[in-house]
Amino acid sequence: MAIYIFGIKKGIREKKAIHKFIKEYYNDWFPNLPNYQNFSRRINFLAPAFQLLNDVLSGESNDDLLMPFDLLDSMPIIVAGAKRSGSAKVAKGLCNKGYCASKGIYFYGVKLHVLAQKRYKTLPQIRMAEIEPASENDISVAKYQLNGRVYNLDIFADKMYVNKRWHEDLLLQNVIIRTPVKLKKGQIELSDDDKAFSKWVSSMRQPIESLFAWIDRKTGIQSASGVRSTDGLISFIFARLAALAFS
Repeated sequence: MAIYIFGIKKGIREKKAIHKFIKEYYNDWFPNLPNYQNFSRRINFLAPAFQLLNDVLSGESNDDLLMPFDLLDSMPIIVAGAKRSGSAKVAKGLCNKGYCASKGIYFYGVKLHVLAQKRYKTLPQIRMAEIEPASENDISVAKYQLNGRVYNLDIFADKMYVNKRWHEDLLLQNVIIRTPVKLKKGQIELSDDDKAFSKWVSSMRQPIESLFAWIDRKTGIQSASGVRSTDGLISFIFARLAALAFS
């Protein structure tokens, strides 16, 4: 686990390249490093451990910059692009074909669903991270993340999370979901107040989009085309999140 996370932090994207890097430059530190095939199998076997490590790291914070607001959104983890999205079969126990509205693309893979706490003048800190098949509706995953599991939160999200009845249910947990205002049936234009409110919500939730862009830039998390198994995909995702948590 240390080797894999260290390689990711050094900016090395592929598992095989990480193994080669350690063997060439840190062989004295890891004299019993197995061959690549065994190393790869071990990383895949440790998928639950990477998840647990990420959960532990997400739960640790003494950050003075934390603000009393949370952000909710998802990002695609692409195992196969649009051309192969209908025929790909890798990690089919977890992956399937879905659509990413923000990118306007179909893809085969999963979505990473994140609840993150806003911080003052810096990137948000991840509280919770879940992976679900690409076709899974964002609001369905959010219900699993939030219902009965979190309390006393003020959350900003996009229009995908609009559901009046669900929002009312969450008030019993003192959880408020703020989303941009949707046009009502037959409504041509929002009122000035609704426009102003929607603009405010969008500006408040913008940092989570910056967070996703930063994670991908640092780790290449959105491009998982080299993954060959469900456990491999889980390790791929959560090792990268853990590597950033160690930053």
